[in-house]
Amino acid sequence: QVHIVESGGGLVQSGGSLTLSCTASGKILSIEDMAWFRQAPGHERELVAIITKDGTTNYADSVKDRFAIAGDMTKKTVNLQMNSLNPEDTAHYYCRMTIHESLLFTTSDFWGRGTQVTVSS
Repeated sequence: QVHIVESGGGLVQSGGSLTLSCTASGKILSIEDMAWFRQAPGHERELVAIITKDGTTNYADSVKDRFAIAGDMTKKTVNLQMNSLNPEDTAHYYCRMTIHESLLFTTSDFWGRGTQVTVSS
């Protein structure tokens, strides 16, 4: 029932900026946290940034000071502002939310299909 969709990916030159957006829909009671992951060809999926319901944020060292995550638990949306992009940031970016579904007593992680970000030299 829960559906997560990302948008905002594309091609950008090195040094440029891009903003990713993610929205969840379905029978959602509440959201515990929202995060962005990325996976480049030949690499493992890694956590990029996460924000919890109390507003706490954490970033991967490689993107700290360049990326910013912002979310609205009520609107069920999360954005990732990416600045000073470099070719090493090229990857498929995924949105993941820890969600408490309506009528259930546990939380689960839900993933979007992702959006491609390509940074050219």
